[in-house]
Amino acid sequence: MHLRVAFAAIVAASMGAAALQAAEPVPVPASRCLPAAVGVPADPGGPPRTFRYDEEYPAMSYSAAARANPVARLQERLARGDQKLEFAGNRGYLDSLLNALGIDASSQLLVYSKSSLQKALISPARPRALYFNDSTYIGWVQDSDQVEVATVDCDKGPVFYVFSNRQGESAPFKRETTRCLTCHDTVGLLGGGIPAFTVYSMPVDGDGGVFVNDNPVAVSDATPLAQRWAGWYVTGRHGSQMHLGNRSAATERQFHAAEPIASGNRDSVTGFFDARPYRTDKSDIVALLVFEHQAAVQTHLSRALFKSREFLARETPRAAGDTPLASLSPRMQVLYRRLLEPVVRSLLFVDAVSLADSIRSSSGFPAWFEAQGPRDAKGRSLRELDLRTRLFRYPLSYVVYSEAFDGLPRSARQYVYARLQDVLSGKEADAAFAHLTDQDRRAILEILIATKPEFAEWTAS
Repeated sequence: MHLRVAFAAIVAASMGAAALQAAEPVPVPASRCLPAAVGVPADPGGPPRTFRYDEEYPAMSYSAAARANPVARLQERLARGDQKLEFAGNRGYLDSLLNALGIDASSQLLVYSKSSLQKALISPARPRALYFNDSTYIGWVQDSDQVEVATVDCDKGPVFYVFSNRQGESAPFKRETTRCLTCHDTVGLLGGGIPAFTVYSMPVDGDGGVFVNDNPVAVSDATPLAQRWAGWYVTGRHGSQMHLGNRSAATERQFHAAEPIASGNRDSVTGFFDARPYRTDKSDIVALLVFEHQAAVQTHLSRALFKSREFLARETPRAAGDTPLASLSPRMQVLYRRLLEPVVRSLLFVDAVSLADSIRSSSGFPAWFEAQGPRDAKGRSLRELDLRTRLFRYPLSYVVYSEAFDGLPRSARQYVYARLQDVLSGKEADAAFAHLTDQDRRAILEILIATKPEFAEWTAS
C-alpha cells in the first residue's frame, strides 16, 4: 500500500459493552489467533516469486497465505455467503466494511499529506480517512475504487490488502506486499527490516505535498505534542498545548512560523473543507493518541515476532513455537533480552511524554474504546483513559490482550510476563520505570492477573 502514514491492531467487537457490568473477572482466552478455513483463498494476488522476507525470515513464510487475521476471517464469511457487504452512496462498501470488521466511525482520522498509493486524489480539501480498531485499519479516499486495508495476522505479523470498492466485485480483497512494504518496512526492503506500522508527522504545502527537505517525524509515545500531526486534521480540546495539525503553507519556513494554537481546540473540521462525504466531521485527538500508541507497540511486536521465530527455528527447529523460556540456551536468553526489552518498555509507556493540559474528545471515541474491556471484578480496565496528565489511567498497554501479542512464540510471551512481574512487583529497580508509582504497579498487576489468564498462570507457577 505504499503508505508513509500507517495503520496498526485486536478485533474490538468481540468484547462488548457487557464487560462493563462484570462482577467477576472476564474470562479471556489465552490466544484468539483463529485462522480462516484452509480451503478459502485468503490471499488472491500475493508477492512475487522472489521475496526478501522469505529469504531472510524463512520461518515466517510471509509470502504464504495469511489466514489468522480478521480480514481473512471476513473473506471466509463472504465466500460461504454468511455475510454480505452493502454498496451505498459515494462511500461504496466503506460503511458496510467497517461494520463487518467492528470498526466504529468515531475512530475516524483525516490525513491530507500525499502519503498513499492514491496520493493524486489526496489534498487538504479531500483528505484520506482512516478508521481503526485494535487489529484492522482502513483507508478511504474520495472517488477512489480502492480501499486500503492493513491488519495484524498473529502468524505473519502486519499484512496489507487492497479492497475493490466497485459494486459487484466477486473477490474484493487482494493481498499486497512489495508496493506497501516499500514504506511499511522498517528499512524499505533494503534488508534486515520487518513490516511496520509507523505514523508520521509530515509538514505539507497547500496541496498536501510533503516538503522534500523537511524530515518527517516518526511518532511514538515519546514524541512531544508540539512535533505531532503535521499533515493531519485534529479535532477536540487540548488546552494550551500546541501541535502541528490543521495547517499547510507555501514554504517550510512559513509552515513552522505559523502559530500552532491558532488552528487547534476545534470540535469539527468544518471550515477547513467539505466534510459531508465523510462518516463524521471529526479527526479526533484522543483517537490519534491511541492510534499512535498502537502503531508503536505493534511495530515492536512485529520485530519481536519475526526475529524470535527465526532465532528459535535455528536453535530448536522441531518445537520452535512451543519452546518454554526456561529451556532456552544462555545465548538465546541474551538475544531475547535485546529483542524483547523494547516490547516491555513500550507496553509500560517508558519515555512517554506527560500531558501539560487536559485532552478532551469531541467524537465519542473514548466511550466506544473504553467499553470494550475487559474489566476485573472491581470494574478496572487497562483501556481506561486518563487524559489529564497521561493517556491511560493504568499505564500498561491494552495491546497485551491482542492477537499480535498472543502470536508471539511461547518463550517470548513468557519473557515479557517475567519482566512485567519483576517491574510490577517492585523487584525491578531500573529508573526507566520510575514513572510507575507503587499504586500504579499494584493496580496494573491485579488487573492483569484478573484479565489475562496466561499471565495469571505464569505468576502462579
